[in-house]
Amino acid sequence: MSFKRSTAQAAHGLAAAAVAAGSLAAFLVPALAQSPRITEQAQAAPARTFDIPAQPLAQALTTLGQQAGLQFAVTASVVAGKTSTPVAGAMTAEQALRLMLSGTGISYRFTSPTSVTITGSPDASGAMVLDPVQVQGAFMVPPQAMIDNAPPAYAGGQVATGGQLGLLGNRAVMDTPFNQSNYTAKKAQDQQAKTVRDVLIDDPSVRITRGDSSPGTDQVKIRGFPVDNSDASYGGLYGMLPNSSIMAEMAERVEVLKGPSALLNGIPPFGSIGGNINVVPKRAPNEDLTQATASYISGSQFGGHIDFGRRFGEDKEFGVRFNGVFRGGQTDIQYNADQRALALLGFDVRGERVRLSADLGYQNQYISGITPYLNLAPGVQLPYAPNARSNPTAQPWGFQGRKDAFGVLRLEMDITDNVTLYASAGAHDYRMGGLYSAATTITNFNGAGTALAPLNFSQYTTSLTAQGGLRALFATADVNHELAITASTLQQDNGQVNVSQTGGAFATNIYNSTLVARPNIPTPAANKTSTSGFNSIGIADTISSLNNRVQLTAGLRAQNVQSANYNAVTGALQASYDQTVVSPAVALIIKPLENVSLYGNYIQGLQQGTVVQLPFANAGTILPPYVSNQIEVGVKADWGTFTTTAALFQITQPSVITNTTTNTQGVNGQQVNQGLELNVFGEPMKGFRVLGGAMFLNPVLAKTAGGTTDGWIAPFTPQFTLNLSGEVDLPFVPGLTLAGRAIYTGAQYIDTTYPRRMMPQWTRFDLGARYAFENPGAKGKMLVARFDVDNILDANYWAGSNQTATFMFLGAPRTFRLSLTADF
Repeated sequence: MSFKRSTAQAAHGLAAAAVAAGSLAAFLVPALAQSPRITEQAQAAPARTFDIPAQPLAQALTTLGQQAGLQFAVTASVVAGKTSTPVAGAMTAEQALRLMLSGTGISYRFTSPTSVTITGSPDASGAMVLDPVQVQGAFMVPPQAMIDNAPPAYAGGQVATGGQLGLLGNRAVMDTPFNQSNYTAKKAQDQQAKTVRDVLIDDPSVRITRGDSSPGTDQVKIRGFPVDNSDASYGGLYGMLPNSSIMAEMAERVEVLKGPSALLNGIPPFGSIGGNINVVPKRAPNEDLTQATASYISGSQFGGHIDFGRRFGEDKEFGVRFNGVFRGGQTDIQYNADQRALALLGFDVRGERVRLSADLGYQNQYISGITPYLNLAPGVQLPYAPNARSNPTAQPWGFQGRKDAFGVLRLEMDITDNVTLYASAGAHDYRMGGLYSAATTITNFNGAGTALAPLNFSQYTTSLTAQGGLRALFATADVNHELAITASTLQQDNGQVNVSQTGGAFATNIYNSTLVARPNIPTPAANKTSTSGFNSIGIADTISSLNNRVQLTAGLRAQNVQSANYNAVTGALQASYDQTVVSPAVALIIKPLENVSLYGNYIQGLQQGTVVQLPFANAGTILPPYVSNQIEVGVKADWGTFTTTAALFQITQPSVITNTTTNTQGVNGQQVNQGLELNVFGEPMKGFRVLGGAMFLNPVLAKTAGGTTDGWIAPFTPQFTLNLSGEVDLPFVPGLTLAGRAIYTGAQYIDTTYPRRMMPQWTRFDLGARYAFENPGAKGKMLVARFDVDNILDANYWAGSNQTATFMFLGAPRTFRLSLTADF
């Protein structure tokens, strides 16, 4: 078999993917409008007793929403000056809404069984069509706002109907010209996710690249490219979240935007281009929240979580939300224990035209029995995967401690109903230290290897950020505009140092590890080694017409990157960097039917260039920022209670290669990832929820040194991945839900030498169940017991690599998780 792919073969693969996408589009486009089916479900809902007197319509809708469990989206101008019709007696929520709006000239549309869009007369000629707003207490939150404006959950509750799109603000899924998944806190809780990375377990475009017990951060790959945990954003702000690992209890939503996003989010600190992970902070709900969870994870890990939320004031304008978590104990992996603690306090204030929020957090993590990376020496055949429980080549004394303290303040002010100014600022201090052997190189098929000398490592990062801008809605002639302007800055100071044991490398084996004595290495002080500054100004406008059936977005972001490297001992400046680049983007949405969106986009990604080092002849040269380019087309169809999407993309990423003839380095290489993503989410049948999809990927190397590996498949990048999970509520046992998941990852090449070595394909199966019943200690409140088993067949497998080196990791062994949640 030849390991080269010619350009014609690559084109043929992309053409085949295009045919598949076209076939799926042909299947999706004839979808019928969603409203009749959802309205029928609303009409079939059980009757309730209402008593809502005549009052300003905005307040009446708020009351109806609270009593009927409905969430309304409505433009302020539609209900301004309107008075509701009294609603009294037993009826369905849909009947109550119809009665309330009678005589007002206002119409409504159910977008899900619990979500309703309120609109003016659909025949109003020349009227400006605005995105809907939410009613929060007595206050209207305009569509361009972000605080208190999270899109509601979609049918099934596992994903949301929309998410944050950086510069562009919140966008509904069907109005987003990108492939974005917006996972809810309910999904995270029901699946007992420990980290934000765990929440992404059902996404076929995402693959974990490091184990929980490794010395590295919670890195993933999206669309085949590494995305570092430090590049996750907190409500759109980089640098504010815990650097190494983010506990899942922090997030109201975990949003994953696939592909580069320079215009939308700016350049991330580590330059990830595969996608953007955004964590939306939690806020106090309108109803009192008091929830306690006790948990157990196999090994002997026990934990607890308190979630407390209250709103105060006549109109519930003041909110406070506290999340406190502690989890610790021995894991299923030998020598390994993982202790985590989180304290997170969120505040928010709702006003007539002003909204304010703040988040203060502290996270502490201590890992013992650190699992070294496993590297494969050149020419050595990959051994069979050892049992991950044995913690191959780890030392009982190895440990790493991580501490994060952070705070973010946000402010929004509505200048008019259609213009909002916003500003935010934040600070984050991260400290990490540890004593461990970081990696082992496997030197033969029998598992023998050489472990790196133990080292004592210290690191810190301090981050300061600020962002401001405006979002405005206006109309010119028959065209609507959504204008967005932003300016942002992120300043980081970094320090790190490691001291290795002299002559401390030792022989070991991945099947029978060698234990060595704990070395006596003094803990070094981390001195400043670098500073980084990321500054940008961006502008974008979305113009729409034909009742938002055609939407065109275009924008630019000018970004300046400044960095300096220092000698850790003397503090002397060694190299500096100051580069500016302008990143354009354009995206188009066309809706041939109300529930079908066709979209396309061109957008760039940015990575900080480097300074060429000795011994190259051009040492000292500042390489320009690496500009990656994405072209994507896709189709989305909302079938009422479930949605299907298809996306066809190509991402071209430049890379540094060495010219051996001139002994120089330059940004002359490329990797081209061409792919097809298929996704499904929602509740296609009442009581049955589905989430997942597949990704077909053709990751090709191009413009390699001397062209020797042009057309080869990139290392550690599977060409096919599949994730599919489902939940079913058992009708004969009320409150009982069963869940299952299948994950498949295709084979991966290990390197770019011939003959090429491969990492085998692998498949994992997970099962789970939960049972909800009334809390006997709190009438009307619930108890929920959850039980999950990951890797139920206890398979041993090589899961993947971080791609930046041949550091490989093993899949986690069979793991049991049990929890009991009580609402009071």
